[in-house]
Amino acid sequence: MRFLTTAALAIAIAAPAFAEGWRDDYAVVKFGILSGENEKDRLQRNEPLRAYLASKLGVDVEIFTAGNYDGVIQAIAADQIEIARFGSSSFAAAYTATDGGVVPTLTTRKADGNTGYHSIVVTRCDSGIKSLEDAKGKVHAFADPDSTSGYAVPFYNMVKMGIDPKTYFAATPFGGSHEADVTGVVNGTFDTGSTWQSNDEDGVYQRMERKGMIEPGAVCKIWESPEITSGPWTFRANLPEDMIAEVTAAIEAFPAEDPDGYKIYSGWTEDNPNPYVGFEPVNLERYQWIIDMRQWLKDQRRGG
Repeated sequence: MRFLTTAALAIAIAAPAFAEGWRDDYAVVKFGILSGENEKDRLQRNEPLRAYLASKLGVDVEIFTAGNYDGVIQAIAADQIEIARFGSSSFAAAYTATDGGVVPTLTTRKADGNTGYHSIVVTRCDSGIKSLEDAKGKVHAFADPDSTSGYAVPFYNMVKMGIDPKTYFAATPFGGSHEADVTGVVNGTFDTGSTWQSNDEDGVYQRMERKGMIEPGAVCKIWESPEITSGPWTFRANLPEDMIAEVTAAIEAFPAEDPDGYKIYSGWTEDNPNPYVGFEPVNLERYQWIIDMRQWLKDQRRGG
């Protein structure tokens, strides 16, 4: 498979023949977003990007949502959407489901230059659970089978630490999303839950606090993973190469050309010391370890 370098993108954008081309076949471009938060919030957060891309590209742009991660994976595998913003593990799932038929082009970059985040395990601060050792025999919720930080990374690391989640916990249900995991922990449905954060000021439960969805100070972190490369903007590999180049360039330019819209899209808050500031080019090599980890998890399930 061919991967587009930054130089190749620039050349493609500058080429005069680029002007129309792919638009004859793609008058509507659909991009998929994952179910990491409730549908109303994710649609509102992505609307500025949708409107920007429609104006910038001169085509209709639509947002595709599904009830779970697999819905977006299957949509791109079935050529129902052109683009998706995946997490690392869901990208790996899409790569496997399409036999390598997807291309990663961009990931997010924070103000400090960081392009990663962490899986964490949280509990109610008043639960008495201070560590994974304390959580033995309790109910632990994972987010979604195709979530990097909500399932693959915590499960993988627990096993490497000598914890078999299937027998260590009383039950390991899937909450369905990161927000559902946190809400379930707060409500007492789950004792602990897997989710993600970029740092101690910015993550799922911190954003839920700022939105008034949960009380500040109700949730505490008891475990944190090594850093995970943020998931990529991903294109079907069977799309025209100039289309991939132009849409990628438009997404990359979004923060500079529509800073107010980007703030909404990225969840910017004035009190966040390390906000998202833009995008960075990536290729398959950045995610190969995630693909390998997912295969390990698949083999474990078969063995079990």
